[in-house]
Amino acid sequence: MFLSLTIGIFFVLVTIKQAESGKLLVIPQEGSHWLSMRGMVEKLSHKGHQVVVVVPEPNIFLNDLGFPVQSYNLPFSKEFMEAQVKQVSKEVFEYKTVPQKLKTLYERVTNSANWLLTSCKLFLQNETLIKYLEEDNFDVLLSDPAVPCGQIVAEHLSIPSVNFMRGTPFGMDEEASQSPSPPSYIPRLFTTYTDHMNFSQRVKNVLVRLFDYVLCHMLYSPYAQVASEFLKRDVTSVDLFSRASIWLLRYDFIFEYPRPIMPNMVFIGGINCVKRKPLNQDFEKLVNSSGDHGFVVFSLGSMVSEIPIHKAMDIAEALRSIPQTVIWRYTGPVPSNLGENTHLVKWLPQNDLLAHPKARAFITHAGSHGIYEGICNAVPMVMLPLFGDQMDNAKRIESRGGGITLNVLDLIPEDLSNALTSVINNSRYE
Repeated sequence: MFLSLTIGIFFVLVTIKQAESGKLLVIPQEGSHWLSMRGMVEKLSHKGHQVVVVVPEPNIFLNDLGFPVQSYNLPFSKEFMEAQVKQVSKEVFEYKTVPQKLKTLYERVTNSANWLLTSCKLFLQNETLIKYLEEDNFDVLLSDPAVPCGQIVAEHLSIPSVNFMRGTPFGMDEEASQSPSPPSYIPRLFTTYTDHMNFSQRVKNVLVRLFDYVLCHMLYSPYAQVASEFLKRDVTSVDLFSRASIWLLRYDFIFEYPRPIMPNMVFIGGINCVKRKPLNQDFEKLVNSSGDHGFVVFSLGSMVSEIPIHKAMDIAEALRSIPQTVIWRYTGPVPSNLGENTHLVKWLPQNDLLAHPKARAFITHAGSHGIYEGICNAVPMVMLPLFGDQMDNAKRIESRGGGITLNVLDLIPEDLSNALTSVINNSRYE
């Protein structure tokens, strides 16, 4: 008995391997995409893994990272990039006819696609940077596949790639991963349909799927050409995406509609939800002074902090009519009718405020980052979607009974005040 136990312990000891840290190469995207990825990268770094992040210079959001950085230069100034962001935030508040909207959308997509493709080409043409990546022996590459430059680099370095994403434009992720996506019950992105579609909606959903297929290959075919030249062999865009070892999807079925998934797909929706940190003295004073009525958090995300003054005044009029204290992230001209209960700030600790027991409602643009913080902290939402997937996000939350969606262009003060009163006082939103 003793001899058997001794032999067993011996074999356990000789077969145990010490966990080793790895070398992680990160190729992120600008904006809110990086805000969601950053938390995971920080956690991996704290666990002892070596992290190197590749960023373009100049950039807007990819600064003060706290990680070793390798950079490459872009032929744009930071002022030009900031002006482009401001232009997008300005356009979402403009009234336009359907043809005008389509024209603006086409121009925006074309400009963004050209800018991103140029950025990718300059990255791959930077011989010094590529040589560094070749010599540093990375174990795995983490990237946002909205732009497949990371996939090209992973192929070149012959290392596994992990895709971190909310979704790729026009469903390239579904095609590359061979994940079924029947249009009979899975609504396409940008349709704002739910999983309970009528016959007419299903027909339109099928047509959108076909349209997506064409646009998808138009959008990504230039990257296939770039990849073929860089890798010195013929590569298709589907080939690049299909090489991913793991797909980390920022979904959760508490928010997402039912859908088939593949074995290498991992749902990580809400990964940005973290434990509440103590508020600083100024914010703590604000929330404590809100009394039994509590407070409302208002933010339209990192891309939009200024809005037209006439719209700001409509919003201010609505906010002054509710008994709650309002903390509003806003950097534009101060509305002349701003109520005493409304406090303007240039920045706010969104998750920490939403996690506070006095938080009563969250006015949001329905970006996926903020949506999950609202869900994790069980705060009902009034959603003002502006662009991208935000309309679909808002529809999902509304269909789950988690909030109310308003059209920011048609918004009048009574709409916003009534919506806030409803989500705060109606028990269905608790």
